[in-house]
Amino acid sequence: MKENIIQQKSFLFAVRIVNLYKYLVSEKKEFVLSKQLLRSGTSIGANIEESIGGQSEKDFLSKLSISYKEARETIYWLKLLKETEYISKNEFESIFNEAEEICKILAKIQITIKNKFMNQ
Repeated sequence: MKENIIQQKSFLFAVRIVNLYKYLVSEKKEFVLSKQLLRSGTSIGANIEESIGGQSEKDFLSKLSISYKEARETIYWLKLLKETEYISKNEFESIFNEAEEICKILAKIQITIKNKFMNQ
């Protein structure tokens, strides 16, 4: 089976998000922002999985665009957690960079598929 980079990256990212959520709840006693982060951060990979099982290219693109939106939302929650000092700059930077990379990959995939539609 062909290696799917975005599928792998989004899964590993979700694992990091779950671990960050557990840290925020147990160590920082933060329950609201961390729950939002957990939802959006794990939804990225879930929607990518759904897109892979899509019924059509339009269905695939739709699920992928949801993944992109969830990745953008995750970046928002990460920035908010950093600015409110629930996570340090160092804790933030690594996971933020990963989220940005996922966004860039998803954006490129969407552009490629949209261009394919336009050339049909």
